[in-house]
Amino acid sequence: MPHSEGARTTPPDESPAARLRELKERTGLSLAALAARTPYSKSAWHRYLSGDKRPPRAAVEALARLAGADPAAVLALCEAAQRPPAAEPLQEGPPARQRWRLPLTALALLAVAGVTAAAMTVSDRRGAPGAQPVSAAPRCHGRSCQGELPDASACDRDARTKSRVTGVAYDVRLRWSPACGTVWSEVRLHAPHAREVSVRAGQDVLSASYPAEDSVGYTSPMLAVPAPRGVEACAEVGGQLACTGLDAEPAGEQ
Repeated sequence: MPHSEGARTTPPDESPAARLRELKERTGLSLAALAARTPYSKSAWHRYLSGDKRPPRAAVEALARLAGADPAAVLALCEAAQRPPAAEPLQEGPPARQRWRLPLTALALLAVAGVTAAAMTVSDRRGAPGAQPVSAAPRCHGRSCQGELPDASACDRDARTKSRVTGVAYDVRLRWSPACGTVWSEVRLHAPHAREVSVRAGQDVLSASYPAEDSVGYTSPMLAVPAPRGVEACAEVGGQLACTGLDAEPAGEQ
C-alpha cells in the first residue's frame, strides 16, 4: 500500500497509568488476582490503572515485583506528573527588566524550602559539626493511612511492638504507630514461606498475601485506630495460623 504523506501516527501513551497497564499485562493477572496478591483492592487497582488516582509508591513496587520488572521508570513518571509547571517569563517592559511569573505552588515550595533551610542551620549550630539527619515525617494520619503500608507512609519510624507470638518458623507482632494512629501486623520468617498477614479491629480487617519468593513483603496494610488495645494481628505461614493481640501490656516494647 502506498504511503500517504498526510498520514499521522498516534504518539505512544507515556502516562504512568499506561505503564502500569503494561506491567499488569506482563503479570497476566486479573484485577481480582492483583487484589489477592497485594494490599490493594480491585477498585483501587482499577483507579490506578485508569489514571483516576495516583498510585502510592508501594503499589507501583508491588506490581513491578509481580511483573519481574524494575519500578524505577514508572516511579519517575509518577514523580514527573506531580511537578509544578515551569516558570513562564513575562515580556512586559524592556528585556533588561524581564520578570518571571512563578505558579503559586512553586512560590509555596520556595517558602517551605526557606523555612527548612533556616531550621537546618539552627540544627547545625546546636549539634555536632556538619548537617544533622532529618527524620522523615509520616505522610498520613488516622483515616488517611487506612490501607496504606507502614514503610511507604513512614509510619514505621516510631512503631512499637505491643504484642507478639513466636513459633518455630515465624515471629508475629502487633505494631502501633502513635504518630500515625495506626496498627498493623508484622511477620518475621525464619525460612522462606508463602504467607498471609492480616490485622483486625472489630469487623474491620485488612490483609496482604505474599509468595514464598517474596523477601520484601512482611506486613499487613494499616488500620486507623485510636489505640492498639483490642486489635488482633495474625499471620498464616506454611498453613499454620498464629495470632496475637493486646489484652494486657507486654513485658517489653520495641
